[in-house]
Amino acid sequence: MNKLIPAQFRDPTGHWFGLSLRSRVIFYAKDRVKAEELSTYEDLANSKWNDRICIRSSGNVYNQSLLASLIVHNGADKAEKWAKSMVENLARKPQGGDRDQIKAVAAGECDIAVGNTYYFGKMLAGKKEDQRKAAQAVSLYWPNQQDRGAHINISGGGVTKSAKHKEAAVKLLEFLASDEAQTIYANEVYEFPVRDSVKPSPVVAKWGDFKADDVNLAKFAAHQADALKIFDRVGWR
Repeated sequence: MNKLIPAQFRDPTGHWFGLSLRSRVIFYAKDRVKAEELSTYEDLANSKWNDRICIRSSGNVYNQSLLASLIVHNGADKAEKWAKSMVENLARKPQGGDRDQIKAVAAGECDIAVGNTYYFGKMLAGKKEDQRKAAQAVSLYWPNQQDRGAHINISGGGVTKSAKHKEAAVKLLEFLASDEAQTIYANEVYEFPVRDSVKPSPVVAKWGDFKADDVNLAKFAAHQADALKIFDRVGWR
């Protein structure tokens, strides 16, 4: 597994392994926002976005991971100031899932939203016409391309100490890291394969190449609790 999966997507001590990737990005209304107006996660705290942002609640693990990454890169004080400004810039109370944020942008409730890439892929390729139309009304923007890169989350797995069939569990993980399983992740779930040897789906490939944050995810996980405390202090519910 260590040979198959890049170091930043697995635990340094071998407790877990990333199996597929998704980036937490910015979605914006094609008719109300220009790509040149966007730049970084940090810039979302700018007052120009007042009453214009939709995002999920602080109870969402994706948002916790994003704030933890800001703590790692910018320090806790700056991360808290960012979170406080984000609350002030929200167009509505945090609610719903990532699809709902994209739908809200399409409906004009907000001009930009933060969400995971694979939800966007599912909406574009799905059978529900309302979701396809909503996704087609927005564009995806890769944040922080001039510095650290876009934030990455993973789906992953590991073997518990109490596993009764350890060898079978290891074989399952090895299969999930194989070209065959990685291709399924790409084409059925619209996630990015964890291995460079497997290409993303045609739907995802249209979004173009991007620079991803290469900090080991374990460093972000170490600040998850700090992120929750910050969310609570700034009133991000």
